[in-house]
Amino acid sequence: MTTNETQAVIKVQNISKTFHVKSQDVQVLSNISLTVNKGDFLILFGHSGCGKSTLLHILLGLEPPSTGKLIFFGKSLYENMDEDERTEFRKTHIGMVYQQPNWIKSLSVLDNIVFALRLNGIKANEAVQKANSVLRTVGMEEWSDYVPTELSSGQQQKIALARAIVTNPDILIADEPTGNLDFESGQDLMNLLSKLNKEGKTIIMVTHDLEYLPFANRAIQMFNGKVIQEVEDPKTFVKTENKLLKRVTS
Repeated sequence: MTTNETQAVIKVQNISKTFHVKSQDVQVLSNISLTVNKGDFLILFGHSGCGKSTLLHILLGLEPPSTGKLIFFGKSLYENMDEDERTEFRKTHIGMVYQQPNWIKSLSVLDNIVFALRLNGIKANEAVQKANSVLRTVGMEEWSDYVPTELSSGQQQKIALARAIVTNPDILIADEPTGNLDFESGQDLMNLLSKLNKEGKTIIMVTHDLEYLPFANRAIQMFNGKVIQEVEDPKTFVKTENKLLKRVTS
């Protein structure tokens, strides 16, 4: 997909972030600019500590940048909104999948998903119908009466994905969603994300695993708080990186 002004849903403009730690200022992001287009499956990748999570928190409206702008659907998330407005914006427009899902442990799989809908004002009967529908989408309908913590990590991440998409958000953000999964479970989750993307969902995913880059149509590499390159052909990039690694280790 080519960058097109009418397709842009997120524009990150010259964002930097500095944290004050004791007597020092620590810069974790430096002059980041990027665009996310409608229908993208964009992966942000890089080693631990490169600034991926901080950038993600800024995209979610949780952490204001020190300098720069975040434009989300034409609105400046930090200049034009207060914290309550950003919270409401996030509830309406963004679905989130974390590396470690958080559950209401007293509720079943189904009721955890229903709860997300009830927070958005959906009536009980409609919420149950929608929750059952997304559980079918991720292949977890037969586990609806279980408590999430009774299930495997892979099953829990599928349910977390169902919870993230049940409100039909414009953008799905996934923060290291395969980090606690074995290879097979990771591939299952990535295939579900790919299917959602092909159906039109815009996805931003953070990972440090190059093996997942071929699922994306775009990938951005970060290092030491900076964007060092945009990968427009992730499949070719991974093949090249693997060949270089084999040469180094052989």
